[in-house]
Amino acid sequence: MYSITLKELCQLLAEKNLLKEPVDKNKLAEQYFTYLSYDSRDLAEHTLFFCKGINFKEASLQDAINKGVDVYVSETKYDTTAQAVIVTDIRKAMAIVAQHFYHNPQDKLYKIGITGTKGKTTTAYFVKKILDDAFDKKVALFSSEETTLDGTTLIPSKLTTPEALDIYRQMATAYENGLTHLVMEVSSQAYKTKRVYNLTFETGVFLNISPDHISPIEHPTFEDYFNCKRQLLLNSKQMVINHESDQFDILEKTCIDHQIPLYTYGHKEGTYLLSDKAKERSFDLSAKSEDMLNVNGNYRLALFGQFNHENAAAAILVCGLANVSKQKCQESLPLTQIPGRMNLLEKANGAYIFVDYAHNYLSIHSIGQFAHELRPDGRTIIVTGSAGGKAISRRPDIGKALSECADVAILTSDDPDFEDPAAIAAEIKAAITNPKVEIQLELDRATAVTSAFKQAKANDTVIIAGKGIEKMMKYQGSEVFYEGDFHIIKRLINKAKEV
Repeated sequence: MYSITLKELCQLLAEKNLLKEPVDKNKLAEQYFTYLSYDSRDLAEHTLFFCKGINFKEASLQDAINKGVDVYVSETKYDTTAQAVIVTDIRKAMAIVAQHFYHNPQDKLYKIGITGTKGKTTTAYFVKKILDDAFDKKVALFSSEETTLDGTTLIPSKLTTPEALDIYRQMATAYENGLTHLVMEVSSQAYKTKRVYNLTFETGVFLNISPDHISPIEHPTFEDYFNCKRQLLLNSKQMVINHESDQFDILEKTCIDHQIPLYTYGHKEGTYLLSDKAKERSFDLSAKSEDMLNVNGNYRLALFGQFNHENAAAAILVCGLANVSKQKCQESLPLTQIPGRMNLLEKANGAYIFVDYAHNYLSIHSIGQFAHELRPDGRTIIVTGSAGGKAISRRPDIGKALSECADVAILTSDDPDFEDPAAIAAEIKAAITNPKVEIQLELDRATAVTSAFKQAKANDTVIIAGKGIEKMMKYQGSEVFYEGDFHIIKRLINKAKEV
């Protein structure tokens, strides 16, 4: 169904000023491609191979050639038998070629892009549920947790935002399956690595910003992180932004300077105002003037927390801009289930236990603060760790959040990969400056979760942060089985019932 000739490829790259070296005209005759790949383990007949990334290894190209690849696209020419197409920017080339190859599927879908340090997945699920109910489940989802290309079948995601070749292949499949809308989380890395280069969203959402993903292999500075996130504004036809986000003035000025229609929400400021209480699962939303979106009313959720109210407000505005009624939003939001987000379980003695993917300062601080407001007379027990090999800045940030919100902090493992989990825990511990926080160290995560459950008294709130419903742990480059935070708590509750 999809194909591109070598001649068409070179013409396309030349038109976009990406072709660095001309290809011998004698070699342009019969060559064509029906598959695109950047992975030598993922090849088919007539594959065009892309040498992607600063850490690309020539051995991967040679492996692809040994398996039948005749032509590769690269910024570097290798000493091989295959034909080279040399480009000035491999990342841009991947996006441009994928769009053309898959017949520009991005132009056939109503696309919603969501970014922020926390809340992207929750907001994406809110939006998808509302749009599903409004448009008969014709909504694709690209989230950090799950992907659906037929509107109903959910499969685990590998990246928050897929690589360019995968994005457009998935969009094409979604369109072939009759879908009309796409809800997509857009990470800072997606702009850093140009996975979403030349992609414009019908509506963009900017939820919040705080330091995260700061490391030598991700973003060297907060400024770099923020600037990558901010690219969503310049690549959206209209924006929905949390007025209470850090850096809001810069975000607002960007929209004004580039004449991007802006819709804002917040508890104190914004064109749409929230009125709520953290202990409640409902909130009121009202527009400042009558000529705005008709969203005035009360909205109920299945989730606690003002931060979830904010995420839902963003979803309501997004869906209003997509011509969905407030009544549909009011009907759909209470039915939205979000895997691994604020999943509440209750111990027989009355203690609340929340399982959540919270993994940085903003998310742990928000859920910790909520726990204190929910149970002011009880303790807040937080089980957490931090991933190895990335987002190193999270570790002191998590320590700061624990200083501000935890009564008991149980430090444990969370995908340590090639790092020593004890060393990661030590970095978090060093940043806990509040002497009133009781610090416990238990590197076996299952034991740490069990310990938190056993310690929880009637008025306590336990937050098990980081892994949500995941049932694996990354160790030494491999994914090994882990029972899962949610499943451990469920087992312990059921066991207690049997006694």
